[in-house]
Amino acid sequence: METKKSRIGVYPGSFDPLTNGHLDIIIRASGLFDTLIVGVLRNDAKKTLFSMEERVELIAKCTNDIANVKVEMFEGLLVDFVKEKKAGTIVRGLRAVSDYEYELQMAMMNKHISPDIETIFLMTDINNSFLSSSMIKDVAVHGGNIRGLVPDAIVEDIYRKVKKI
Repeated sequence: METKKSRIGVYPGSFDPLTNGHLDIIIRASGLFDTLIVGVLRNDAKKTLFSMEERVELIAKCTNDIANVKVEMFEGLLVDFVKEKKAGTIVRGLRAVSDYEYELQMAMMNKHISPDIETIFLMTDINNSFLSSSMIKDVAVHGGNIRGLVPDAIVEDIYRKVKKI
């Protein structure tokens, strides 16, 4: 009798900060896998508002009630992280057609490097299709209302952080 192979997915990103669009993908993807690892990427080319540790804490705060979601940091090649975690699938969120070209290129490169790793795309809910972390930061820095755009649990964390810069 064969044993069922554990289904582990990885949803990577910088999540600086987590938006309701990201959370929508996390919730829906968590239903597709035994374990969903939210991989917080260190990308030194990007200037981030929150440190990696802070981003992990913020995501954990928003997902602590989803039993099969883990939040971890990584750097380097995504496919190496996926292999290290014994995952077989990368989850990517799409907001609009403009995201698709970039995401397709990345998926094809990952497939070239590691043919055994699949990439799936999930469309975010239409209500979140305009959201980006960059936009959230810009609105918050200028004193705009980000409520309803990011999880309620981290609204004040974001406002506190932008007041420091």
